[in-house]
Amino acid sequence: MDKTKTQSLLRFNLIMGGLHLVQGVLMIFLIPALLVNIAQFRPTIVQYYLDYDFITQSLFLNQRSLFELPFATLVGVFLLLSALAHALVVLFKKRYISDLEKGINQFRWFEYALSSSIMICLIATLFGVYDIASLILIFVLNAIMNLFGLIMEKMNSGKNKKKVSWLPFVLGAIAGITPWLVIFIYMGGINDLSLVPWFVWLIAGTYFVTFNTFPINMILQYRQIGKWKDYLYGERVYIILSLVAKTLLAWLVLFGAMQP
Repeated sequence: MDKTKTQSLLRFNLIMGGLHLVQGVLMIFLIPALLVNIAQFRPTIVQYYLDYDFITQSLFLNQRSLFELPFATLVGVFLLLSALAHALVVLFKKRYISDLEKGINQFRWFEYALSSSIMICLIATLFGVYDIASLILIFVLNAIMNLFGLIMEKMNSGKNKKKVSWLPFVLGAIAGITPWLVIFIYMGGINDLSLVPWFVWLIAGTYFVTFNTFPINMILQYRQIGKWKDYLYGERVYIILSLVAKTLLAWLVLFGAMQP
């Protein structure tokens, strides 16, 4: 593997990690201090359970409040996880480069599994998904979707790209679309969709479009189309997509939270 390219990629990781770090710190410490509405936006997460009414002698669905979701803090954590992943890449550069030679980046998929799962849970709360069970399922399914990306790379490592196994990609797509079905079900309960604030639609649309660019990048890599014949080119595109998508989403979600 071209040493010049890998060194350039390591520097690129360092720069992108720094940009994520600065934004994450701003969101956790500075923005909530300046904008009170954001700091106060803490949806209450609840647990649903069956209870018994001794008067009517029947079961009914009850709920208890568990905790307040630190919304603004988690948006910052979303970005800080990316900064941490870039730092680990530079710190363990030998492992990173060794994996790249095989067409694998484990750091990427584990970080995506955590950060994007946090973000889709935050988006889900904007549509009223406050029950802990649904949020756990959304988080885990989204994480599994990303881990299928790692399995995709491992299964096809060193293979002839004309004989790619697309099974992990298909299974990951099924896992990834399921949280959206949950969100759409919650949306379907709204009698008048015009009552949904504009920023919620913008956030959901931005997430859906930007995060679908990642599988497109993978398809281009394994189809070896144009510059994507070089795995390092696709790796650089992943890094750019990560910064652009996460920056857009983080700021949209954060400022959306301060709307009425």
